[in-house]
Amino acid sequence: MTRIDYHRDLKQVQSDGQLAAWLSESNQRAPFDRLAWFEGLAEHCGLAPLIAVAREGDDMAVLPLQDGRGHLHALSNWYTFRYRPLASGSDVLLRALAEDLAGKVRRVTLSGVPNEDRSATRLETAFRAAGWLVRRSTCDTNHILPVSGRSYAEYLASRPGKLRTTLKRKAGKLDTRVLDRFDEDVWRAYESIYSESWKPEEGSPAFLRDFAKAEGSAGRLRLGIALAEGEPVAAQMWTVEGSTAWIHKLAHREAAKPLSPGSVLSAALFRHVIDVDKVGLVDFGAGDDSYKRDWMEIVRPRYRLDMLRPWSPRNWPLLAHDALRKGAQYLAATAKPG
Repeated sequence: MTRIDYHRDLKQVQSDGQLAAWLSESNQRAPFDRLAWFEGLAEHCGLAPLIAVAREGDDMAVLPLQDGRGHLHALSNWYTFRYRPLASGSDVLLRALAEDLAGKVRRVTLSGVPNEDRSATRLETAFRAAGWLVRRSTCDTNHILPVSGRSYAEYLASRPGKLRTTLKRKAGKLDTRVLDRFDEDVWRAYESIYSESWKPEEGSPAFLRDFAKAEGSAGRLRLGIALAEGEPVAAQMWTVEGSTAWIHKLAHREAAKPLSPGSVLSAALFRHVIDVDKVGLVDFGAGDDSYKRDWMEIVRPRYRLDMLRPWSPRNWPLLAHDALRKGAQYLAATAKPG
């Protein structure tokens, strides 16, 4: 028999042995799928969690959601690379969750969903089967590098000539270091560098710091720093887990831009994760920044799934707008010239 629960208090999740184990480090091999990540979002980023769980025997399906008045969203934010359902076994439990949610909310919007693992398709299929109208659209991109057994030298030889020339000219002017632990002085330098970079204001420094410290304690942190004449001018935060290197944060002081400190430090971290950590994949997260194309080789789409209950009056204006737009597109496509 299928059992469905909703947890608004993450302490309830911790006290649920089966669920806590499923969301633990040993089962989830990416930071964005673990209970600790959701706890950080709730504590530091002001998100209200609603963990939807369907289980039958040893099988489980979990949708980490943000609570809302009739409209739920993914429990994620700008720090989350991608959002996906956490499900073992068949998709029957995902459909059971979709069916149960149909009696509780009018709309569910999930953004940043991948489909290389069929997450978007599984969710779309489950919600459609449960009677929801599903709108699926591309909302972002994800740049990755499959290492494919190459050494760093072999990888570097395949990079654009302009980048290789920059690294050759500027590397000798900087001292780079890669730490596999959290360091208070380096972290303070990172925060100082970030404040003088081109980046927007940090969304939640406390969240990022706590995450870096936890990943450092677990041995997964790769904290990079570049110095010019002893002065920190660039810093980056990566993590390594499950044969994947995740690039979380990078920044350099604008005043040091002529030294290309960001590129030089990136090269040092790529060298470390490829030759030392022996990762199989480097993930540059969400966003289509042009500089990512110099380092990455494959671009993957990220999807937004907007699920609506067709009989909810509050959804009707949106559905009417969709119908009018599709009608206009059809008329434009079938209109005869002249």
